[in-house]
Amino acid sequence: MRNKKFFLLLFVFTLIFVLSACSGDSGSTGETTKDTTKDTTKSEGTSTQSEETITGGELVLEVLSEAVELDPHGSNDVPSSNVQRNIYETLIVRNFETGDLEPLLAESWEYIDDLTLQLKLRSGVKFHDGTDFNAAAVKVNLDRLLDPKVASPRASNFEPISEVIVVDEATVQIKTKAPFGSLLFALTHPGANMISPTVIAEDYKAMEAGEKERAYVNAHPIGTGFLKLDKWTSGQEIRLVKNTEYWGDQVSYDSAVFKTVPESATRAADLEVGNAHIIDPVQPTEVPLVEGFATVNKQPSVSVAYVGFNAKKAPYDNVKVRQAISKAIDRSSIIAGVYDNFGVQAFGPLSPMVWGYTDQITKQDYNLEEAKALLAEAGYANGFKTMIWTNDNPQRQQIAVVLQESLKQLNIEVGIEVMEWGAYLDKTAIGEHDMFILGWSPSTGDADGALYPLFHSTDMGNNNRTFYSNPEVDKLLAAGRIETDATVRAQIYKDVQEIINTEAPAAFIHHQAYLTGVSNKITGFSVDATGIYQLQDVQIIK
Repeated sequence: MRNKKFFLLLFVFTLIFVLSACSGDSGSTGETTKDTTKDTTKSEGTSTQSEETITGGELVLEVLSEAVELDPHGSNDVPSSNVQRNIYETLIVRNFETGDLEPLLAESWEYIDDLTLQLKLRSGVKFHDGTDFNAAAVKVNLDRLLDPKVASPRASNFEPISEVIVVDEATVQIKTKAPFGSLLFALTHPGANMISPTVIAEDYKAMEAGEKERAYVNAHPIGTGFLKLDKWTSGQEIRLVKNTEYWGDQVSYDSAVFKTVPESATRAADLEVGNAHIIDPVQPTEVPLVEGFATVNKQPSVSVAYVGFNAKKAPYDNVKVRQAISKAIDRSSIIAGVYDNFGVQAFGPLSPMVWGYTDQITKQDYNLEEAKALLAEAGYANGFKTMIWTNDNPQRQQIAVVLQESLKQLNIEVGIEVMEWGAYLDKTAIGEHDMFILGWSPSTGDADGALYPLFHSTDMGNNNRTFYSNPEVDKLLAAGRIETDATVRAQIYKDVQEIINTEAPAAFIHHQAYLTGVSNKITGFSVDATGIYQLQDVQIIK
């Protein structure tokens, strides 16, 4: 049974994440069945009524950015996770409505001691290729995740794990180097998705033959999920089909296709005429238009949008330059002008929905006169020339333009370079940039998952793309991982947030609301607080 007492002593989640689900569009064909017993529409204010549910057909999603990688031990981005979520499954999942942890591939868990978590696994589960899911599969996956040769950008979330022990077919133990306060939350992270051991073995063989790490799994993504890969046409679409051998409830549709459609107007038009059921994102300025013919799901998030500074590169290696630019950013104007007031202003690195958040720290705020003084103190009273990089996200491009204009007041001349999503992630990892605009969505909902990847020096070039390094921050982040007293742990993360806000390796802008357009012929759809689509309960109605 679960050791809830231990778990609750470690974490006190006082927030209830509100998930809204929406109704949407069709265009699919197939058999219909009358459904008068279950209301799967979760959107607020929607009345319950009898509807005909289509059995079969294809669920069509049009999205801004294509997945970068389908190996869950690979690219750490939301577009990739949104596809992976349907192919793979984790041992444990979070219920965002209650904040509780719930069983998935693990049926129960308990702490044997402070360093040993034991999990009982679900029996009778098979991967898409027929390989059995068991304790050995868990060990193979966690060992691979932590293998330096695999170079997983998600490994830092699991670094405290020292050993995985197979007790028997249905029992596995995870040992840690020290008490690891957020281990259970780490196991809900997309990086803990289970891959077929058969495919993992083939991936290692391919690496030995000279192939790039993770390439084989990326081309053969085999999990236990309710959907499985049919075809990936790069730059166009990823098509998944129903896993008819799934251990749980079958989805009502035959397939789901993720189409890459960069133009927001095209996505909106396709939703209106029935060529798409779900579009993401809806641009803030388009919300009134889309609400004229569909539903817009407005989901508060744990994410933070930020402007990052390359702290290993002049002039951003000077803390006063970073502070000056941070103080020259009028965040409230960006939220009003760019986001149409969807979402909330960020005063630091943590969303109010993340455990460890506090507002009792020095806030990053707008003060142009202080910005000018700081820049002069740094020796740049006459300004300098610089570049800001961003990806093909309309809001980030608009923020870049706002910064370009705002920084003229500091005599800083800013050039803008826009890149495709995959190329942008590759190039910012190398560290040749000056400034960049990016976001972070901590899948664990905990301060460790929000702060360690972005600001610990060991993650530089991976998730830490500001290349920020501070020994005191490293020390505190390490301490936060092993501390089991919730009050002490909260103080540790408060101290981290104070240092980060003061030293400003990034200027934090906004905690976004995820805006997703959903056809009025769709029920059962929602987006969680990390931006991940929930597609298992989706139904297409006539």
